[in-house]
Amino acid sequence: MCNVHDWDQRMGIMSLDSGTRTLSTPSPGLILPSKSSSLSSPALSSNGHETNSSSSSSAPGETVAVVHPQPGTHTRSRQLKSHHLAPIDLLPDHALLQIFSHLPTNQLCRCARVCRRWYNLAWDPRLWSTVRLTGELLHADRAIRVLTHRLCQDTPNVCLTLETVMVNGCKRLTDRGLHVVAQCCPELRRLEVAGCYNISNDAVFEVVSRCPNLEHLNLSGCSKVTCISLTQEASLQLSPLHGQQISIHYLDMTDCFSLEDEGLRTIASHCPRLTHLYLRRCTRLTDEALHHLALHCPSMKELSLSDCRLVGDFGLREVARLEGCLRYLSVAHCTRITDVGMRYVARYSPRLRYLNARGCEGLTDHGLSHLARSCPKLKSLDVGKCPLVSDSGLEQLAMYCQGLRRVSLRACESVTGRGLKALAANCCELQLLNVQDCEVSPEALRFVRRHCRRCIIEHTNPGFY
Repeated sequence: MCNVHDWDQRMGIMSLDSGTRTLSTPSPGLILPSKSSSLSSPALSSNGHETNSSSSSSAPGETVAVVHPQPGTHTRSRQLKSHHLAPIDLLPDHALLQIFSHLPTNQLCRCARVCRRWYNLAWDPRLWSTVRLTGELLHADRAIRVLTHRLCQDTPNVCLTLETVMVNGCKRLTDRGLHVVAQCCPELRRLEVAGCYNISNDAVFEVVSRCPNLEHLNLSGCSKVTCISLTQEASLQLSPLHGQQISIHYLDMTDCFSLEDEGLRTIASHCPRLTHLYLRRCTRLTDEALHHLALHCPSMKELSLSDCRLVGDFGLREVARLEGCLRYLSVAHCTRITDVGMRYVARYSPRLRYLNARGCEGLTDHGLSHLARSCPKLKSLDVGKCPLVSDSGLEQLAMYCQGLRRVSLRACESVTGRGLKALAANCCELQLLNVQDCEVSPEALRFVRRHCRRCIIEHTNPGFY
């Protein structure tokens, strides 16, 4: 009769820290949260769906990393003794692979534990181009290390098939986890670490310098990140080494509160291929930063500066230098922007499709008129909470921008039924109209409904239904 300690030694169980336990065997099979946290913190997902799993042996509130060996021959022998195969066992390998390709990461790891055939199929490299980790309690560093170790089994030290890593909302992710990604995933093309506030400039430097094919980077909520470059020395950050460039096209730095003009200047000089840039609530940025952005990133198509309250008309003049490329622009709540800045945008961005100027209280009908005349392809416009926009501006929009599909006039106090009727009569493709907190009559809303049958009207008028 063996005691519990002897039994644990035989099974290879080793406690790694107070929060996690690992079954110490050569190949990983599963990473899952504890039973007590399974309802609130999904473990791993490869297609964005949240999945719950549990472990009855874990303590409350902890996350468990379980590593399983390849199913042994004893499992196979039991199956051979069975006279009846399950219907799924009759499927050919290519059919099972197709099924497995739709499973989230944690369920794929579970399938690897069923039998030797499923183990080999579940770890087929074609199923591992994308890995998603979710959950606040997940030990993300350990999960990344376990998965990359297994995926490197056929190609030592590198995961040649892994192109997308998404670790959004994993608050326990640190620089150590991203260092593993940088070292093991040279073919990485997409990295998302939104909400992982422990990430710093060092980890980002490792990724962009070791993953030359990286095109999509989401750092939203990573408040410690202040720069993206190919050089670690501050004195060299403004000049890429030997003409080297970062191939990123898409960069989201929403809520990176520490980002300043000098940091954005460095980003622009190292990432000249940027086409999509989101800087929402980067409150330290000023007009000077946009000068360098326009200078180094001429191919910019989408730019969000929402809640960058230090950006004004001079900054929009710099943005307007992106002649002919800009399709999407958001300057919501940039209270320093007036008709002057809007005139620059209208003059130099004739292909603009989307404009969000919500809360720009200096915008009037004159700015709207310039926009309407110069940007006839405009599809979506938000001028909510712009008290100086009235029916005259809407009539100009209705005359020149007849392809409008989405318009928000929320809390525009000067807008009445006259402007709405002009909009509805000329913009028959209108799909969404927001007139909440506007003084418009039910009769005007009925007119919109008659002329724009597919339009969803968001309103606060109790007399219209």
